[in-house]
Amino acid sequence: MTRYNHIGTNYDVTRKADPFLAKTLFELLNPSPEKVYLDIGCGTGNYTTALHQMGVNFIGVDPSEKMISEAKQKSSSIDWKIGTAEDIPLKDDSVDGVFATLTLHHWSDLKKGLSEVGRVIRPKGNTVIFTSYPEQTAAYWLKHYFPQMIANSAKTLPERSSILNAATESGFKLVQEQSYNVSPDLQDLFLNSGKHNPELYFNEGVRRGISSFALAQNQDEVESGLHRLRADIDNGDFDRIRKSYENEIGDYCFIKLIKD
Repeated sequence: MTRYNHIGTNYDVTRKADPFLAKTLFELLNPSPEKVYLDIGCGTGNYTTALHQMGVNFIGVDPSEKMISEAKQKSSSIDWKIGTAEDIPLKDDSVDGVFATLTLHHWSDLKKGLSEVGRVIRPKGNTVIFTSYPEQTAAYWLKHYFPQMIANSAKTLPERSSILNAATESGFKLVQEQSYNVSPDLQDLFLNSGKHNPELYFNEGVRRGISSFALAQNQDEVESGLHRLRADIDNGDFDRIRKSYENEIGDYCFIKLIKD
């Protein structure tokens, strides 16, 4: 619980709902105005609130009291609750759809979490997950400067096969997968947000809102990596290094599931 509260410090300064991501979440969730939806791992409620403003009725669940406290200040018409993916404080068949944005790597038990989602969602309800696969994170150019941090971050991410197997066991079937590449105008400053603007990573506030940096076990690597990144930007080597990490697998992925 402490780590969630730690990440939540000044979280909203850099972690704002990105319009394109919010629009994509809305389209994939395909909500009806008279129904109720769940944002699991809602954090301070940026995307919950963004979709609520599009006319969606929401329940937001997060384990951090600090984050839920900040979320409550954004909207009193959203039902905010303390809870985890593995223990969702809702009755069976109580919501019509679910989304989870950049939260799977914080779940302690993927199978139990998806089982809980399957328990609370009604039949034919959509679940939309926005995540990064381990190979996507491992292929990002930050690996050149922070190899241990990125390796550790990739290890925390569930593999595609693990997600889909757990989803199938929980009564879901895969409807759609959609890769996402970070754009230069991204407003939600998560891990790959500096893809086109490496200067972002020198901002301590930005790093504090990114769990990979905020929870990095080797802060010496963070400092030395920033020093090398600064040197490469200044001497003109950075563009060559960044281009060497270009790939076609995408930075993140949307996964749409439906409850049988």
